[in-house]
Amino acid sequence: MPVIKITNAGWLYIALTLFLGFAGVNTSNNLIYLIVSALLGFMGISGFFGKRNLSKIDIDAEIPQEIYANKEFPLKIRLKNRKRFLPVFLMRVKIIQDEQRSHETLFPFVDKKSDSSGYLDISFKNRGRHSIKEIYICSVFPFNFFVRCRKLDASFDFIVFPEPEKSALLNILERQRLSKGEIQTDKTGYESEMLSIRKYVTGDPFKYINWKATAKTGDLKTKELSSLSYQPIVIDFEKIDIKNIEEKISCIAYMILQLLKKNIPAGLRIDGRFYAPDISNAHKISMLKELALYGIEKHETE
Repeated sequence: MPVIKITNAGWLYIALTLFLGFAGVNTSNNLIYLIVSALLGFMGISGFFGKRNLSKIDIDAEIPQEIYANKEFPLKIRLKNRKRFLPVFLMRVKIIQDEQRSHETLFPFVDKKSDSSGYLDISFKNRGRHSIKEIYICSVFPFNFFVRCRKLDASFDFIVFPEPEKSALLNILERQRLSKGEIQTDKTGYESEMLSIRKYVTGDPFKYINWKATAKTGDLKTKELSSLSYQPIVIDFEKIDIKNIEEKISCIAYMILQLLKKNIPAGLRIDGRFYAPDISNAHKISMLKELALYGIEKHETE
């Protein structure tokens, strides 16, 4: 059921209509009656088109794959107008996050049978599962006399990862890894011995251009180097010597992100589960989910 709030302009319009109505009754002036009728007609038109403006509207949201506590992320809101003949005007989407925080974005115009997108910057204080359930659409269309709002039957669920917190433990793990050495592979990369010389491809770092070969052929040539296979690192949750659980989780999240950023296979042993070292994005998401939900609820890892 739509909620209607009267604006300052609306109160003024109503007061003027009532004043002229009483004046018409007292004076029996037909011209005043006609003016009051026109004012009431405009109010009726406002109600009809205002209600239609809120009808047949859907909301969808695109949530980023990685959301971290205490860090803003862009929430993409897509407003879909399902009306066949009428566009949507001056539509404001409002999301109530909690008692203290709400966010809104304005869609000035959305054509019939089409959609439009807007963005909201949102952040969450704590890791774990979160939901956005209170979503409203509001509009002052057509005459700014009333603000009509309607709650949408939509909700969005997602997991907030721990806030990464820099830790000296990463340097200790790095020293342990370096003491084990690195293995050279036949895969192409930019870290080790030169495998061959090939034609320059857009995006190749300029420092790897072989200028001698380029001068001989007249075409840009790039050195193709082999990559290094780094020794994997397994992080054991129980062996991390940090008493505060939240601080420990944040430090481990930071270590995982930094290791994978350097293409170092990282694994995690936590709560009776073991994630074998890997560098894939899916592997990273699985470990961060495990940390996000640790101690909050029992869950099945993907």
